[in-house]
Amino acid sequence: MNGSARKPPVRRQHGEAGSKRALNRLIPGKRIFFLFVAAFLLAAGSAHAEDDRPTNLTAFQPGERLTFALKWTIVPAGTAVLEVLPGEHMAGLDAFHFVLTARSNAFVDAFYTVRDRVDAWADAAMQRSLLYRKKQREGSTRRDITVSFDWDAMTAQYVNGNDVREPIAITEGSFDPLSIFYWSRFAPLAVGGRLQRPVTDGKKHVLGIAHVVRRESIRVPAGRFDTFLLEPDLRHVGGVFEKSPDAKLQLWVTADRRRLPVKLKSKVVVGSFTGELTGMIGTVTPAEPELSTRP
Repeated sequence: MNGSARKPPVRRQHGEAGSKRALNRLIPGKRIFFLFVAAFLLAAGSAHAEDDRPTNLTAFQPGERLTFALKWTIVPAGTAVLEVLPGEHMAGLDAFHFVLTARSNAFVDAFYTVRDRVDAWADAAMQRSLLYRKKQREGSTRRDITVSFDWDAMTAQYVNGNDVREPIAITEGSFDPLSIFYWSRFAPLAVGGRLQRPVTDGKKHVLGIAHVVRRESIRVPAGRFDTFLLEPDLRHVGGVFEKSPDAKLQLWVTADRRRLPVKLKSKVVVGSFTGELTGMIGTVTPAEPELSTRP
């Protein structure tokens, strides 16, 4: 044959390089860690009943630490940790201190470093929020957010550096986006039921609503669990969820008194994102599973 042999067509590479290109396209527009942090905080909601006082104050205790592996589609992206820190005294009340941290892994760090931390304080009776702070470190984004609660004036105020917003009106029993998740762990659940509770981030005050879809057994790295599947109403959620016509958010919690979150999955226009429980310490002893599957 005359001339050089034809070169084989260049095939698109997969694996780490392909995953990195895909993540690079995604992250500048809508951050994957925002999907976990925002989605997780929005997924829980809380029960509302004629008497909405917590009926199960043994779901968690100081010292509880839950670790999650985060993935975008099948690509490992980092870890998140939920913790209940030792009790504190705030605004004249005994208080719980909750923390959610999220960090990217070494692969994602190479082009988009994430180090987020959310702190929340609620009264020990789990009736309302006392203070909320969010330190966001994502790429070039730097935010230090504080939401303070004035229960005499029935207001919450958002501050982010020099961005000081006017206080907004809130209703009795309102929670911040992290404390509301822990409140929901005290709530009775039944398939077909609906959960709701007022929640505020200092900029908006809305009624968070979630539906108890079904009961199922699922396996995650931490083991197999009997769970309830919760799906929150996304009508009041902005950002990437608002831009995704078929967006869905799902949270699986154990069907025992602990209400441990074991899996989170979001479906949005940029793909699916999951967080799965990989380890836990300091949890309370589970009671007998609940058998009710009807509201």
